[in-house]
Amino acid sequence: MTTALTRRSDRRISPVFLGILAVTAVTGWATWTGFAEQPGLAVFLFVTAAWIVSLCLHEYAHARTALHSGDISVGAKGYLTLNPLKYTHALLSIVLPVVFVIMGGIGLPGGAVFIERGRIRGRWRHSLISAAGPLTNVLFAVVCTAPFWLDALDGVPADFRFALAFLALLQVTAAILNFLPVPGLDGYGVLEPWLSRSVRRQVEPFAPFGLLFVFALLWVPAVNTAFFDVIDAALRGLGISDLETYCGYDLFRFWREGDPRCSMTA
Repeated sequence: MTTALTRRSDRRISPVFLGILAVTAVTGWATWTGFAEQPGLAVFLFVTAAWIVSLCLHEYAHARTALHSGDISVGAKGYLTLNPLKYTHALLSIVLPVVFVIMGGIGLPGGAVFIERGRIRGRWRHSLISAAGPLTNVLFAVVCTAPFWLDALDGVPADFRFALAFLALLQVTAAILNFLPVPGLDGYGVLEPWLSRSVRRQVEPFAPFGLLFVFALLWVPAVNTAFFDVIDAALRGLGISDLETYCGYDLFRFWREGDPRCSMTA
């Protein structure tokens, strides 16, 4: 495995990822310039592609941190190429989160890269590996919200502003959901190394169902309302209004009739 890591192909950025990045750039340009005949379609493709880019970077952060912590197997598994098709569960990592964005505007945590934990020594390293993914979403959220809290939006087209606001919402929801201390999510992975062996054994059978449990809770109206109240408050603190995120989601769903309020705001 050590020699495999020295191969450039194990670290070379995948053409698949570069293609997704190109789609993000082109559709972002089309949204900014108004070049697209259907601005909603351009926003949909821009946000979806950018969301997939963030998912790739999330998993890459896990893998890269694991590599520097002692798991030299991640290179041979293709995790350092940013290719989403190399993930342990490509369906969970990419397709399912995109579906949930379309269905409910939620940045659902994705699947996983397989880390050989037995190669890693030290509880802090295990915690850092788990934290690296959602911290990437936090960084992505900072980048998306920076134009808002820096008051750098003069001359920025409304459609692009709305798309950026919605993308920021996805990053904030993904970061918060990932950091929940629920088995199967990264938040629990941060805490797990510090728990006793008996507690870890008792919790382990529930790990595959943690995400389903969180999703089921979000279907409860009171929980859903409270969750998005927290998200909206966080975004307002970063200079993004509820209307901007709403209009971003409204544009994203280009197959539906748009809300006139968003056109008036533009």
